[in-house]
Amino acid sequence: MTPSPTAPATRRLTTAQALVAFLARQYTERDGRRHRLINATWGIFGHGNVAGIGQALIESGPDEMPFLQGRNEQAMVHAAVGYARQSGRLSVQAVTTSIGPGATNLVTGAALATVNHLPVLLLPGDTFATRPADPVLQQLEVPYAGDVSVNDCLRPVSRYFDRIGRPEALIPAALAAMRVLTDPAATGAVTLALPQDVQAEAFDWPEEFFRERIWHIRRPRPEDRELTAAAEAIRNSARPLIVAGGGVRHSGAQAALRAYAEATGIPVASTQAGKGSLPHDHPCDVGGIGHTGTATADELARAADLVIGVGTRYSDFTTASSTLFAPSARFLNVNIGSFDAHKLSALTVLADARAALEDLHSGLDAAPYRVDAAYEAGYGAAKARWEERVTAAYAPADPSARPTQAQVLGVLDTLVTEDDILINAAGSLPGDLHKLWRTRSADQYHVEYGYSCMGYEIPAAIGVQLAAPGRPVWALVGDGTYLMNPTEIVTAVQEGLPIKVVILQNHGYASIGGLSESVGGERFGTAYRHRAADGTFSGPPLPVDLAANAASLGMRVLRAETVTDLREALADARAADRPTCVYVETETADTVSGPPPAQAWWDVPVAETATRPSAVKAREEYERHVAARRRHL
Repeated sequence: MTPSPTAPATRRLTTAQALVAFLARQYTERDGRRHRLINATWGIFGHGNVAGIGQALIESGPDEMPFLQGRNEQAMVHAAVGYARQSGRLSVQAVTTSIGPGATNLVTGAALATVNHLPVLLLPGDTFATRPADPVLQQLEVPYAGDVSVNDCLRPVSRYFDRIGRPEALIPAALAAMRVLTDPAATGAVTLALPQDVQAEAFDWPEEFFRERIWHIRRPRPEDRELTAAAEAIRNSARPLIVAGGGVRHSGAQAALRAYAEATGIPVASTQAGKGSLPHDHPCDVGGIGHTGTATADELARAADLVIGVGTRYSDFTTASSTLFAPSARFLNVNIGSFDAHKLSALTVLADARAALEDLHSGLDAAPYRVDAAYEAGYGAAKARWEERVTAAYAPADPSARPTQAQVLGVLDTLVTEDDILINAAGSLPGDLHKLWRTRSADQYHVEYGYSCMGYEIPAAIGVQLAAPGRPVWALVGDGTYLMNPTEIVTAVQEGLPIKVVILQNHGYASIGGLSESVGGERFGTAYRHRAADGTFSGPPLPVDLAANAASLGMRVLRAETVTDLREALADARAADRPTCVYVETETADTVSGPPPAQAWWDVPVAETATRPSAVKAREEYERHVAARRRHL
């Protein structure tokens, strides 16, 4: 009689328990270094996840899956994204929510993650798969489809989406989720929607599901044909310019970029995501590029005959809405993603940024190349002139006066070292930072400008602080951004995370106010002021005390009225071992020196017909700029 084969070992767990156990055993590996893939789970509990994922987290314990308590679902995603970026996308955090509003609050954070190619695992609760009661609390009924829930809002903003309708369906879905989270080209938000009844349902899981898995982060090298064509294009160029994007950071390609730039003398401009690819004082670094870029970088871009994009997706801010580069310019794109590599009809090197730069550098031995000495001297002199403008914008004429926004950055510039990390995302600060900030280390500059999401900074600072304990982490926010999402201050206080929040009070949406004025909108609806007799918001500033608000949430608050006060407060905050806020009201008068204006255009359409003189004038200026738009085919 033939003996029957031994049945595979199984473990009886709920779906939620099985998911937590699975996640705790996933690792990444790149360049021989291993990292835990899912570092922790953020959560806010409701009826859609408290008895499933919530119970599973208690069952597993903090050693198997650490838990972080959030206050706002969108903010939890921002914190997880900040953690992922600071971790080099090698370690990720999960976010669990209840059904209904808890789940839909994830959408903005998911879009931010996916736009920026940053991994986050979303675990929203969902309505009953078995439908014993229909509808349940917080369920959106869809008359034309019984299998749709509000979680379907997450489909277009997720790199991978699945709804786990049966326990056994978790196995292929969880493996697919890990594949996408660890894919350097396709990563972003990953959503596993979890019906609340399925979360609590038990199943006999194969032990193989829980074995330790190591996901290798690939570094594809360029094909010889592409590498040869790229090297030839560079050798034939007289005025090449490298545009360093976020892919340089994600690949850890900073050292390779530096070595290649030094060997060839090719100047390096940076996008918002790529700033810091070279330190600010490197001879080849020419600063930010595009609408918020430096005069040095933008003039080089206008004259470049070859633009070498490394890990950039060429947003409209980078290209000045397709007006920056000369019609005769040609493009060479190094990118791990085919979609971005082929933009602007470029010659492509489809590869990891570090691997491609290393191979291009190695090829110099056989065919040496260096830019002309006059070209190198020219951009070096232009950079020196720009630095004089930065120094002028930073310098206060009167230390006893209220500082401008640029002067706040100037004071901070004197205090930080390469250890400090600055976080920002929206308003007028990204432009000032891109033009002015002197980046000292590869990860100091953390500006989220792919989605430019107000409310990102404070929760992201928490995520960054978790990933970089012991380093000073600064969240720079205007009053408009602060009012969007201050709630995670409570989390920083609860966890004892010494983030530093700098609130710049200018009584409204300063950035959009300036944009509104430039396009004929007359700053309509952009000021935080009382209504005046004519119905406009032009009365006195609202009596809102954001410093008192931050203090009420548990932060230590330092108020600064002058440049001298600010210097003392920032130094105090930097040394603090608890969450600390520096509150400063900034000077906005036109008579006060500010940062240099935009060095390139940005397309915001202006009303084609209007009676108000401001809009008529703005339309004339708009048509002048539109005429310079180019299509690079």
